[in-house]
Amino acid sequence: MVKGPIIPAPDDGLSPLAALLSAHAGADSARHRAIWAYDGRLAHIARSTREPAIGQMRLAWWNDVIYDAAGVKGQGEPVIDAMRATGAIAAPGLIAMIDGWEILVVEPEIDVEGLRTYAFGRGGGLFRALAGETEAPDWLVQAGQVWALWDLSGHVGDERLADEALALARALVTDAPPAWPRRWKPLRIVYTLARRDVLAGRRAPVGMPRALALRLLRVALFGR
Repeated sequence: MVKGPIIPAPDDGLSPLAALLSAHAGADSARHRAIWAYDGRLAHIARSTREPAIGQMRLAWWNDVIYDAAGVKGQGEPVIDAMRATGAIAAPGLIAMIDGWEILVVEPEIDVEGLRTYAFGRGGGLFRALAGETEAPDWLVQAGQVWALWDLSGHVGDERLADEALALARALVTDAPPAWPRRWKPLRIVYTLARRDVLAGRRAPVGMPRALALRLLRVALFGR
């Protein structure tokens, strides 16, 4: 379980950054919003859990929701309803995201291997889910890992863990990926932001400060 205070997320689980990124998904915007909100629900579990066993039970409930072929479990929960309505419930990577977040729930002291597991599950899983690709290219999964570590660095209260997350993210950064498909524009935008900060040794900002909003707009318009 991660030590130290973690900045609260909005009640709906959708951060300002996620909302802006989803707006760049065009016709796929609603599905993107549902997947980001799902990530927000898992983040809330990691943020609020004090007893690892209870946190694991809460994550297991979401696992059961994803595997519920009948589409009954969790009806009435807004994020679950949105995921089912948009088809996001069938996205690849959703279970991997649970596995990644579980590291933050159960481990009292997270080492580098724990960070790798978290990044591969949460970040790699999230990017696969948003892209809708079961067999996503390795570079996309790696981009997701870099983003997840960057995001963690700005939202965890443990200074050591934040520094180690940034260091691992830097080690995972490779040369710029090949041309991103147009439909992956939101992923290109957020990875570009994360990559630049990681290489500069900057943690992710909290919320949506004006500087980040301007950077996001620049990347969206000019690709850099």
